[in-house]
Amino acid sequence: MPAKGKHRRPKLRLISRGAAFAGVSGVAIAVPLIGASAASAAGSAPQSAHQTGVRAEVAAAGTAKAEATTYAVVAGDSLAKIAEQHAVSGGWEKLYEDNREAVGGNPHFILPGLELALGAKAETSDSTESDSGNKASTASVTSYPDNLDGWIRESLDIMAEQGIPGTYDGIYRNIMRESAGDPQAINNWDSNAAAGTPSKGLLQVIAPTFEAYHVPGTSTDSFDPVANITAACNYAADRYGSIDNVYGPY
Repeated sequence: MPAKGKHRRPKLRLISRGAAFAGVSGVAIAVPLIGASAASAAGSAPQSAHQTGVRAEVAAAGTAKAEATTYAVVAGDSLAKIAEQHAVSGGWEKLYEDNREAVGGNPHFILPGLELALGAKAETSDSTESDSGNKASTASVTSYPDNLDGWIRESLDIMAEQGIPGTYDGIYRNIMRESAGDPQAINNWDSNAAAGTPSKGLLQVIAPTFEAYHVPGTSTDSFDPVANITAACNYAADRYGSIDNVYGPY
């Protein structure tokens, strides 16, 4: 029993961890605290979502970069022309290397409608080589000199692919007879010229003949040496069996 005139102060039961006390007129009031871990979690959620969004954007950009940009070949195109127009790094040689399977063995012969990849395959290939540490062998590309010998040899390769008969000697003999090897030669005096369709090029052909026997994948310019030779040989094969059988005007 307490002594007279004295009052025992009631003991306050402490609130469990996570509560604070605020004194108001001497009265203690328990105020619950928000757990530190909960506050931390609430603050980290937006940051996590932002980081996820950034990663998604980066991944999407990487995927877009890896996707191939394609080009459909049209009449008169060449790998050199396409590479120049589309600023292909490495020029026509790189464009051919990336599309060798589709183009075939002759980089100077491409058909209209052929789909070419512009760059993406090269990036994938480089990455694969870097990861593996092994360098893939570079496909050999036939190169032709820009002279009469080169024009004839390139034409012969195209003719072989197209099944057009003819030999180096047969082509050379007729070129020297008709134009003396000048790809810009033009006949302005015979009956064809008088009719408004002069014969042109190394192997003198008029425009209607060139257009009718033009070999797809070569230039549409009748003065182009390779296009001129292949079209003329195609015509000669149709009419005479082969350019080798031609010994005079045709």
